[in-house]
Amino acid sequence: MKVSLSNWTKTGSPWVWLNAGAVAICIIMVVGLLGLIAVRGLSHFWPADILQATYQQGDQKITLAGEVVEVEDVLAEQLRGAGVDVPEGLETMRRDLLKIGNRDIGGIDFTWVLDANLSDRQKPAMLFAAERHEWGNFYGYLRSLKQGDEVVGSYNGYDPSEAYLTLWGQFEQSIERAIEINETILEIQKGEIGAINYELERLRLKQRSLELKGSTDTDAFAEINTRRDELNAEYESLQQTLIDLYAQVNRDSIQAETASGQMLTISVAKIVRAYRPNDMGIIAKLGHYGAKLWEFVSAEPREANTEGGIFPAIFGTVMMVIIMSIMVTPFGVVAAVYLREYAKQGFTTRLIRIAVNNLAGVPSIVYGVFGLGFFVYFLGGNIDRLFYPEALPSPTFGTGGLMWSSITLALLTVPVVIVATEEGLSRIPHALREGSLALGATKAETLWKVVLPMASPAMMTGVILAIARAAGEVAPLMLVGVVKLAPSLPLDMNYPFLHLDQKFMHLGFHIYDVGFQSPNVEAARPLVYATAFLLVVVIALLNISAVQIRNHLREKYKSLEM
Repeated sequence: MKVSLSNWTKTGSPWVWLNAGAVAICIIMVVGLLGLIAVRGLSHFWPADILQATYQQGDQKITLAGEVVEVEDVLAEQLRGAGVDVPEGLETMRRDLLKIGNRDIGGIDFTWVLDANLSDRQKPAMLFAAERHEWGNFYGYLRSLKQGDEVVGSYNGYDPSEAYLTLWGQFEQSIERAIEINETILEIQKGEIGAINYELERLRLKQRSLELKGSTDTDAFAEINTRRDELNAEYESLQQTLIDLYAQVNRDSIQAETASGQMLTISVAKIVRAYRPNDMGIIAKLGHYGAKLWEFVSAEPREANTEGGIFPAIFGTVMMVIIMSIMVTPFGVVAAVYLREYAKQGFTTRLIRIAVNNLAGVPSIVYGVFGLGFFVYFLGGNIDRLFYPEALPSPTFGTGGLMWSSITLALLTVPVVIVATEEGLSRIPHALREGSLALGATKAETLWKVVLPMASPAMMTGVILAIARAAGEVAPLMLVGVVKLAPSLPLDMNYPFLHLDQKFMHLGFHIYDVGFQSPNVEAARPLVYATAFLLVVVIALLNISAVQIRNHLREKYKSLEM
């Protein structure tokens, strides 16, 4: 049977297909965007081969070694305008971005070179890369290993041999030894010495508090001084231990030669890892890739946030979202319950709902300014004057911190929870309420045992939407507590364990800082992609957790709907 175009249009099928196509296009765009971010970011951790070549720069020939990071075609006219000698007849030329490292020697990590001017290309098996705590990567040849003033191994050739492999093995053992000692040093500095400094500060504040109160309790002052002396003795002992450990970790050093023939002495203690990518198989490279990914999600940043990991930012983001969710849920639910169950439905209630809906559209930076002025300066300043006068003029809560950031974002997202909870309450049939009341339950019991359990999935929907919005916010956090680099996590073993007054790192702000404030743009670019991808993963995991809770609640209270 032939169907006319007008009849087919009346069936609504075109709109179904249009909607399906629009959904498919959106899914493709989202997946494509995430794929692009993942490839650009995660490929950064792959141990790329190191190219060594001779570069013709005018009349001068330079030997370069580095990783090819990017390749592009550039117009010949642009090169001629920049003073580059380009043969006539060429419209475009290929140029390569090389990560040459050795910033302590040449002053730069990256350089653009014309591909046509590169000659004598090779990938020597002995050429190694060393990631360092400072000055970025080093690319060159290992020449000797020293322990103190004694040379324990050396090699001056350019072809691998048994002697070179022995020297390389000694070098790797030396790096492992230095890493173990550095970890011990870090544990002492952040653990034991950090705890001592924290307790010394508490004693100082306690003594200052007694002085402000005009106390004449000599026993209390004597107890403070005795404890302070004990802590100072422990500190001196730990300092001596650190001096011994620093002497041990600084024992080893290497002599390395760059591709251009310059010699450099590098302390093994400053090396994070060393590897020879040109001599690595696919299994070894996969192992190295996994180790780099784990470092990225578990270690602290270094080199102005362009190297190392971002664990403090992950921790700060998750901790802030959890605290924000704990704060926003009860306030949003209570407000929604009052508006739907108790408030008289009239002009005032409608006006309040309009105001709540409008609050969801206020720019986030406005909430940041409000949080800075009201929470930080007004509330925090008064809390300091009332409860922490001994710490003044140094602020305790009168400055940005984890608590004020969480409250500001709770205020920003509370309209979402209110609207979602109200929608859930409105879908509950009145017959259930009336049946509960008819069986003798009070209104409060009906609300607590019937209405709220059935509305709990809607509440969790509001929390999910709140998490999705709050986790990616940056503008308000820049005003109320987020910093570029936090020296310690807001959760530790020092009382009261969770330090709500402490500043913290955040993935969104970390992306902004690395992408726009880093002095080393080329080194920071792949980390921006990797961090952005990780932020999406963190938000997805938080939302999935909330969705699982919602589904559990929906199944648990399904019987109430029957």
